[in-house]
Amino acid sequence: QVQLVESGGGLVQAGGSLRLSCVASGNIFSFAAMGWYRQAPGKQRDLVATISNSDSINYADSVMGRFTISRDNAKNTVSLQMNSLKPEDTAVYYCHVRVYYSTNSRAWGDHWGQGTQVTVSS
Repeated sequence: QVQLVESGGGLVQAGGSLRLSCVASGNIFSFAAMGWYRQAPGKQRDLVATISNSDSINYADSVMGRFTISRDNAKNTVSLQMNSLKPEDTAVYYCHVRVYYSTNSRAWGDHWGQGTQVTVSS
C-alpha cells in the first residue's frame, strides 16, 4: 500500500504563486516517476509536469516557463512551484507516482493522491 498526502492548494489572485507538495509513504522500493496532473470541472485529467527517476522532466505547454517540478528523494516528496498563475490554471491538482515495490522490475504500480484544489481569481 502506498499513501500520498498533498498540500499547498488554495485561492490566489491571477499573477500570484502557490507551491504544491506531495509526500509518499508505504510500500516503496524506489520511484520510476513522480508528477502532477490536473482536472478542471467538466474536463479530463491532464498532465501538468512529470519527473522521472533519471531526472527527465516534462511540462505541459500551457505551464512551461511558469511551473517548476522538483523532488526530494530523501523525503519521498515531489513539489510543484506555480508562478504567474492564471484563471485557466484553476483545477483540482493530483499527485501521481509510479513506484517499484521491490528489485523485481515487473513489480510496479501507479498511485494517486486525493487531489488539492487550486483556484485562481481574475
